[in-house]
Amino acid sequence: MLDIKFIRENAEIVRKSLRDRMGEAGTVDELLKLDMRHRQLLQEVEGLKATRNRVSDEIGRLKKQSEDAGKLIDEMKTVSQNIRSIDAEVKGVSQQISSLGLIIPNIVHSSVPVGGGEKDNVEIRKWGQAPVFKFKPLTHLEIGETQGILDFKVAAKLAGSGFAFFSGPGARLVRAMTGFMLDLHTEKHGYREVFPPFLVNRDCMLGTGQLPKLEKDMYRIDEEDLFLIPTAEVPVTNIHRGEIIDGEKLPLCYAAYTACFRREAGSYGKETRGLTRVHQFDKVELVKFVRPETSYDELEKLLSDAEEVLQKLGLHYRVVSLCTAEVSFAAAKCYDIEVWAPGEGKFLEVSSCSNFTDFQARRAGIRYRPASGARAEYVHTLNGSGVALPRVLIALLETYQQEDGSILIPDVLRSYMGGLETITSRESI
Repeated sequence: MLDIKFIRENAEIVRKSLRDRMGEAGTVDELLKLDMRHRQLLQEVEGLKATRNRVSDEIGRLKKQSEDAGKLIDEMKTVSQNIRSIDAEVKGVSQQISSLGLIIPNIVHSSVPVGGGEKDNVEIRKWGQAPVFKFKPLTHLEIGETQGILDFKVAAKLAGSGFAFFSGPGARLVRAMTGFMLDLHTEKHGYREVFPPFLVNRDCMLGTGQLPKLEKDMYRIDEEDLFLIPTAEVPVTNIHRGEIIDGEKLPLCYAAYTACFRREAGSYGKETRGLTRVHQFDKVELVKFVRPETSYDELEKLLSDAEEVLQKLGLHYRVVSLCTAEVSFAAAKCYDIEVWAPGEGKFLEVSSCSNFTDFQARRAGIRYRPASGARAEYVHTLNGSGVALPRVLIALLETYQQEDGSILIPDVLRSYMGGLETITSRESI
């Protein structure tokens, strides 16, 4: 969340950022009115409390001298009632300020292109070449069915639409890619591997900014008020919730594999066939806690780490800088990595790398001490997919398909596949 003092002193900057995001700038004005009322009430109640303290001393003096203090006591009863009334109003206004503060998004960075939708995103670079086939390439749906490695009918029988079922070498390919990515990020890029719970409490979801805005997209267990995680960003960012980190330990970099769960509310009819948009998927997530002055350099490193996954897999991709309307609620800047899927004939987003500045840290109370004895400050948090499996699997199956229907295994995955070089037709279960 944004610091109320920052909003108060930079109201037009906040309004402009909201307008650039295609949001309602009037929320800022409403918040500032409440803030002004809150400060007025505090000043008023502090004055009454000072009066009460002063008169209480006078009442005590009169009683010691056996003088009548009845009139002052009656006056203080009225003052105390007024204090209770104002305190209650202060509490109510504070709650309104907190609620409004939770729905104001982060300030977009000045380098973010201003735009109203996907068409205004800016391509930064491309890597590799789109594969050329001497035959008509199949989609991953057709490949998965032909090879007996991907079965949506079984998934529907088990859980309903929007789920996937891998078997045989398909299941091993999922495991291989997860292992490959974790090894790359931990052994080469220096991330510390963690394996968090797949369920988190409401405080975690609030801390990273999924709540209250995205609650309808989350799977929730009512009895315990726990949420199935939409991404490992949520539990991993909250590892240090409410803590003060030793500045000497920064940057802290974590890599985590988790399953991810999203209801995708409102997405009916949008890419609902196949692996493009599913309710459960696997992902390796990268999370960083860094000093504020280094966070944009760290964002570029994070992006590079995620890109290397696709480079080693030999997949054609592009990097896109999201425009103001496309940057997520909590992010100040975001790059998407989109991989080319030749069977689908389009680029598919497989990673979003974001700098949240101190937005999540304020919500989650994550600070660091720059030096011994120095005042604690809020860290900057970053995260990126390193990377999400479903769409990478789409690109891999479609890129490495052969004319006879088999699928070549990229060199970097073969040791994880027990030396298997090619997936050939197998009977499904």
